[in-house]
Amino acid sequence: MQEMGLAAIYPGPKLSQRHPEHRVYPYLLRNVTAAHPNHIWGVDITYVRVRGSWLYLVAILDWFSRYVISWALDDSLEIAFVLDTIDRALTLATPTIWNSDQGSHFTSPLCTERLVTKGVQISMDGRGRAFDNIFTERFWRSLKYEEVYLHDYGNPREARQGITRYIGLYNHKRPHEALSYQTPVAWYFGRPA
Repeated sequence: MQEMGLAAIYPGPKLSQRHPEHRVYPYLLRNVTAAHPNHIWGVDITYVRVRGSWLYLVAILDWFSRYVISWALDDSLEIAFVLDTIDRALTLATPTIWNSDQGSHFTSPLCTERLVTKGVQISMDGRGRAFDNIFTERFWRSLKYEEVYLHDYGNPREARQGITRYIGLYNHKRPHEALSYQTPVAWYFGRPA
C-alpha cells in the first residue's frame, strides 16, 4: 500500500531511548521482595491508542500493594508530565527503592536528582528485560485488556475519563489474588477489609 501513500500510525520502537550522557543505575531487586508499602516503587511509560493518534501514560506503582501511587496521560513524550507525576507521588510518600527502565526520562538528571535528594535508592532494569519491572508490566496488561482495548477512544478526554475510572476501580474496588483477594488501597494504607 506504500505506493498509495498509506502508512500505519503507531509508536515506533525505543520511544524513550536513553541519552548517552545520562547515568544508568544497577538493578537492585534481584532476589528482593517488597516487604511493606513504599519499599519498592516501579515506574514505566506505555502508549494508549486514540483514534488517529497516541497518548502516553506514565504510572508509579507500589510493588507491595500494587497501588497506583500517581499517573498522568499526555499527548507527547516531553519529560514534564513524568516529572509532575513523580512530584505528586513524592508528596504522598518516599519509597526506599525506585525501579525503572533505562529510558531517557528515567535516566535524566531531572528525574534522578529528585530521587537522590530524597534518599531513594535507584534501580534500573537490564536492557531489554521487561520482567525486571514485572508488577508494572502486569498493571499495563490489566489496564489494556480490561479498559483500553475494550474502548475506541475518540479523543484524549475520553481516554482520560476511561483510565481515571479504571485506576479508581483498580485501586479501590478490584480484589487481587496476590493480595488475599483484597484491594491495593487496603494493603497500601494498611486497612484490610
